[in-house]
Amino acid sequence: MRVSWMSPANGKNKTPVVQYGLTSGNYTSTAIGTSESYSFFLYTSGLMNHVVIGPLEDSTIYYYKCGGAGKEYKFKTPPPVGRNVPIKFAAVGDLGQTEWTKSTLSHINNSNYDVLLFAGDLSYADYYQPYWDSFGELVEPYASARPWMVTEGNHDVESVPILVESFRAYNTRWQMPHNESGSDSNLFYSFEVAGVHVIMLGSYTDYDPKSAQFKWLQADLKKVDRSRTPWLIVVLHAPWYNTNHAHQHNGDAMKKALEQVLYEAHVDILVAGHVHAYERTTRVYANNVDPCGIMHITVGDGGNREGLARKFYANSPDWSVFRESSFGHAELDIVNATHAHWTWHRNDDDEAVLADEFWISSLSAGHSECSFQEPSTRRILKPGSPRLGKVIY
Repeated sequence: MRVSWMSPANGKNKTPVVQYGLTSGNYTSTAIGTSESYSFFLYTSGLMNHVVIGPLEDSTIYYYKCGGAGKEYKFKTPPPVGRNVPIKFAAVGDLGQTEWTKSTLSHINNSNYDVLLFAGDLSYADYYQPYWDSFGELVEPYASARPWMVTEGNHDVESVPILVESFRAYNTRWQMPHNESGSDSNLFYSFEVAGVHVIMLGSYTDYDPKSAQFKWLQADLKKVDRSRTPWLIVVLHAPWYNTNHAHQHNGDAMKKALEQVLYEAHVDILVAGHVHAYERTTRVYANNVDPCGIMHITVGDGGNREGLARKFYANSPDWSVFRESSFGHAELDIVNATHAHWTWHRNDDDEAVLADEFWISSLSAGHSECSFQEPSTRRILKPGSPRLGKVIY
């Protein structure tokens, strides 16, 4: 696990150290990491500390302190890797820092999730760097207790030609395990947990066939062992399938470059953000309903200050099966190697209201008609064909 926190640049203790153990107040292990700060015009950050601790036991609560002093925190490690090991993900995008954000975070916290998947657009700082600080304070009670796995969105870019490179704040503050997954960029990486191989892709870095991301993705997919991790999930920011008026065609170029690669890899679910609404497709490929395609789900409804994208096109295509303009979050329960349960929860004042749910079978399941068939042998439903079932896919 990587523990990250910011400390004052002029503080007395500048050593990036984490003390941790299995009992409150009894820290039997210590790890030291790295620190760095950054400048953004007149703003200079504190010291951003990153410390990797472990090895750790699976599904275990650890108590820890950062910097050798201050408040004690605790977190729970996720379950071990294994094809039938259950796990619960929370999924969200486009959080920002509003009252709706606070409701979403509270609802996610009540779900007792194991790992959070964040589909980009974190703080909505949009160049005003103190908002990155306030975002860190806002999410600290939650991100300090469970693993948060994030990818970048357009609001995280913050580039100024010649003067400031893209993602300076994002890359300094939110370091993900890209080196551990063979990636040379913090903007795309992968990890494995329980029976799931998760790939976090970057919508705002190069993805053409000659790019580092494309080549890394091909290499990463070759390493996937579906007998060990039968579920394959992708997370990115700009959706490839979208019937909302907002952000039409923003993901088209990436879709053109990568959809076939992911289809042939038998990806089960692709989670996106960007559009400030919720939408779920059936399994789809090349704009046609395809029982061997990917299920695309947009969760860009975390609570950001720009508000909801309320206008959907009146006539939805066959592949769009559920859509709603409400703030909320999603949960994915991986039950075993073959079945998972997805739910989406609408924010309704102080309560999270279940508004959409379905069961899904992994494409690697032995009973699936799509189990590692060549694309040419798969049945594709053209527009106008009957939809797949609304409950089980």
